[in-house]
Amino acid sequence: MERYKNFSGTSGIAAFEIDTGSIKVQFKDGAVYLYTTQSAGTSTLEQMKQLAISGSGLNSYIMTNAKKSYSAKLR
Repeated sequence: MERYKNFSGTSGIAAFEIDTGSIKVQFKDGAVYLYTTQSAGTSTLEQMKQLAISGSGLNSYIMTNAKKSYSAKLR
């Protein structure tokens, strides 16, 4: 997994891993969630990927738009 840059310094996100049709997000508490195009939708998933790469806004976006849209809790 790639470390989340967390430019704000207040994010609950620790790391992420991007695949073609999914993103795994690790929160600071150690929980890892898998979001897919099937569970979150293509546009939501693409926005999550962009925010993850930019290192800013991913936690807020998930809490507002995708909190329950995960495919699986992996950890």
